[in-house]
Amino acid sequence: MNKKQEVWYAHGLRFGCVNCGKCCSGAPGYVWVTPKEIEKMAWDLGISKVDFELKFVRAVGNKLSIREHSNGDCVFLDRDTRKCMLYNSRPTQCRTWPFWDENLQSRQAWRQTARSCKGCDTLDGRLYSFEEIEENRKQKF
Repeated sequence: MNKKQEVWYAHGLRFGCVNCGKCCSGAPGYVWVTPKEIEKMAWDLGISKVDFELKFVRAVGNKLSIREHSNGDCVFLDRDTRKCMLYNSRPTQCRTWPFWDENLQSRQAWRQTARSCKGCDTLDGRLYSFEEIEENRKQKF
């Protein structure tokens, strides 16, 4: 049996971002970024990579994370529109949501994710194929 036949999401999953900003806010955490992602985001803001890092990045051990406001919101989440100010250059971690290992462990885990993310399992959301889900899931951040 191949992997596709073994997983519960073999026929795909629906997801369509509703631009609520919930995935960019809440409890404090980490948004891991690479030097290449930092460079793209800095370019989008029209500032140097060094200035971007000084203002928006924090070191956590040997990794880099985007800073957050004291309430847990990402610094790039617009407070009024609840949209990402750097959506086109957002990091891999953000691009691959909600197709993360912990959300795909089981149908129950996916349903739990859908309780807080209204874009999961919506009938009007795009149907992501098994292959697309796996491609997103395998990207490391």
